[in-house]
Amino acid sequence: MSLVDLVMPKLGESIMEATILKWHKKPGDTIKQDETVLDIATDKVDSEVPSIAEGVMEEILFNENDVVPIGAVIAKIRVGANAAVSNNQTPSTPKQPEYEDAKVVEEIPFQPIQTSHFTSAAVAIRFYSPLVLNIAQQEGISMSELENIHGTGQDGRVSKKDILTYVANKGTSSPINTTSLQPQNTFVATTEQRTPNTEQQAYQPPVFFTGNVEVIEMDRMRKLIAKHMVDSKHTSAHVTSFAECDVTNLVLWREKIRKDFEKREGEKITYTPLFIEAIVKCIKKYPWLSSSVEGDKIIIKKDLNIGMAAALPNGNLIVPVIKNADQLNLTGLTKQVNSLANAARSGKLRPDDTTGGTFTLTNVGTFGSIMGTPIINQPQVAIMAVGAIKKRPMVIETPQGDSIAIRHMMYISLSYDHRIIDGALGSTFLNAVSKELENFDINRSI
Repeated sequence: MSLVDLVMPKLGESIMEATILKWHKKPGDTIKQDETVLDIATDKVDSEVPSIAEGVMEEILFNENDVVPIGAVIAKIRVGANAAVSNNQTPSTPKQPEYEDAKVVEEIPFQPIQTSHFTSAAVAIRFYSPLVLNIAQQEGISMSELENIHGTGQDGRVSKKDILTYVANKGTSSPINTTSLQPQNTFVATTEQRTPNTEQQAYQPPVFFTGNVEVIEMDRMRKLIAKHMVDSKHTSAHVTSFAECDVTNLVLWREKIRKDFEKREGEKITYTPLFIEAIVKCIKKYPWLSSSVEGDKIIIKKDLNIGMAAALPNGNLIVPVIKNADQLNLTGLTKQVNSLANAARSGKLRPDDTTGGTFTLTNVGTFGSIMGTPIINQPQVAIMAVGAIKKRPMVIETPQGDSIAIRHMMYISLSYDHRIIDGALGSTFLNAVSKELENFDINRSI
């Protein structure tokens, strides 16, 4: 008999931790090889973790809702012909995960950490795990309170146990807060000097609704989406520009070749790969549209990884990423778009499928909208929306003079980060994409 370690699997190149959602096995349960042991989640997708061996669950090292670093041992499985479980079947006290601060900031770029004005260590930035921050938000704990909670984790970090203990004792004893040592007038003056643009909201009493209402609890993904959108607005100075685009040639070409394309490639060709192809060509001319901001530095991303926003059956939104889109021809783009869209709808996206994007396309026209003002997908600096294609009478110029003709028209919009992209660059890029689509070669071969 021997013990086999079950570790938190690697979920993608840039993913450093995952949250345990549910254990399907408990100590003493028999486990078959490749049988699902637990469900985990990153900030992108949910996944199942299968057993790497056949045997009996000996010990569980982390509880549900714990945030665990990749590679950490999360359970032990006893294998062998006479596998038996030890008497101690109670899950051990969860270990406080160790984090590499720089990498965590990359994965969770929207956790504003403000140092307290009332602590002696005000010059140091204190790290908080996503779980601790979520508990603090749900319990109405302000950042100043959080900074004064004594942490028992590594380097004095606040663990889940620490914050839950603080919440349990909050109503029965006065919190240990150095602000209480300050004179009342000093406290008020310092509070007034704080930056008003803070994401930590003061505690609000429960809201009671009257009348005929239905209250629905957000699921985990919807909460993440909501936070991601609000954080993006607080991070980037959003500006949106619009352009009108005549896509008649593109529409007619697709109608002409789509049956032959599907017969030859076994794939349906949609408008999305055609839009992505045009975007990639224009980003090569204006590379700042594929960048990110790190402090006072602009990081130009030479690998063009294009995200495409996709609606899930439950109404949530996810953004699969086409890696190195500039190295794919139209057939390759079509296959990647269809593969990722199908995986998103069936819940089979891998965590790495949603990371590393440098620019995002969203098709609001799928649902009938003619235009939209999308929110930037951080840490990117721009996102393009394409509206519904509509037939409209338009004035066109011909060698014989102006005439009115029925054309396939579409609005496109670009939301961009005004910290580094000015209106001139944003509008120039948008019009370049418009011209690329308008000048589509109707005689193009497949």
